[in-house]
Amino acid sequence: MDREGLAELLTPEGYRLLMEIGEYSSSDSLAQGERLRKEGHSPALVSAALTQAQLRQAARAKFGEFAQDMLFTRDGLEQATRLPVAARHAHRLTAAGCEHIADLGCGIGGDAMALAGLAPRVTAVDADEVTAAIATFNLRHFDNAVARQGAAEDFDLGQADGLWLDPARRQARGRRSRGEAARLFDPEAFSPPLSWAVGAAREVRAAGIKLGPALPHDAIPEDAQAQWVSHGGDVVEVALWFGAARHGSARRTALVLGDGESIELNEEQLPQGDVPAGEPAGYLYEPDGAIIRAGLVGALAGPFEAHQLHPSIAYLSSDRLVRSPLAAVWQVRDVLPMNVRAVRDRLREEGIGTVEIKKRGADIVPEQVRKQLRLDGPGSATLFYTRIGPAHRVILAERIPQG
Repeated sequence: MDREGLAELLTPEGYRLLMEIGEYSSSDSLAQGERLRKEGHSPALVSAALTQAQLRQAARAKFGEFAQDMLFTRDGLEQATRLPVAARHAHRLTAAGCEHIADLGCGIGGDAMALAGLAPRVTAVDADEVTAAIATFNLRHFDNAVARQGAAEDFDLGQADGLWLDPARRQARGRRSRGEAARLFDPEAFSPPLSWAVGAAREVRAAGIKLGPALPHDAIPEDAQAQWVSHGGDVVEVALWFGAARHGSARRTALVLGDGESIELNEEQLPQGDVPAGEPAGYLYEPDGAIIRAGLVGALAGPFEAHQLHPSIAYLSSDRLVRSPLAAVWQVRDVLPMNVRAVRDRLREEGIGTVEIKKRGADIVPEQVRKQLRLDGPGSATLFYTRIGPAHRVILAERIPQG
């Protein structure tokens, strides 16, 4: 959305039109747009309103019913924190005693909304004019919050005792010939640069920095605690926590959120020495992605009475069945050589025609394997292409539902 489109949308006519559109339907959008233009609405306003209706519908996955009272940009929605995760950020900073929290790089204001629900005072800042205006709109119900346009680097850190920083890690769509947002991989190309964000975090009582979950462990600052977070099975971020927002002495932690519960692991729960490796037992476990990213797979070995299939691969196996939100579980049915004919013959023997293909430590392309297998039976199963000791093998397994 550009400045002109937002200005039209925020007129009484524009916002009334948006509210009248209601539920967005992709199959009806062309006809709906034509009808609205015939009613005398400008093409720019119709386009902006339909785009917002579409974005609001998509935003329900992150913001629930709050989405129907918010405005978005495509990039802003894509990069916005899911509301349950933002609520965790807000609780962590306010529990650290922060009274005035600055959200630098606030985007469309998702984290700022959660912060404003708990903190006495919130200042949200974004460098982009349109994005800052949308954040202002989304924060309009909070008397204790204000959004403004500006560079994070220009914010007076002496005004706040808490910081939440979400450096922009994508290049704006309009800056590229095809208009898509490009992911940035150089931390110093972030906006603001990661080095500046880390320095700013050290200047206040408590701070958090949101980054992509692929952050290498050796990039964690010595005085920071890194927490990888998954929500509903998706790894959504790693947050670096500083000052009073750190919890304990562990530098690597994982937080698993889902179905109203939360479980946290940290590196102090890792066993002494290496987790044993061995052949598959009765059950195979794939830990939650946040646990894998944090390097905490071994923390499940004791509670699950499990061993790894290979020292460097994040699969665990045990003769004990454990249903846990920390790991998906399958019952092992067979272990096969990594040979198309052998796997095909076994699956046809079982009448299996639909397979989920997972891989770790195996150089395969699942879609190519699926075509090579040429299956047509009524049953279904999961195939794990992985390493067991020095050999590449295929594990035939049946997923066990959680609960």
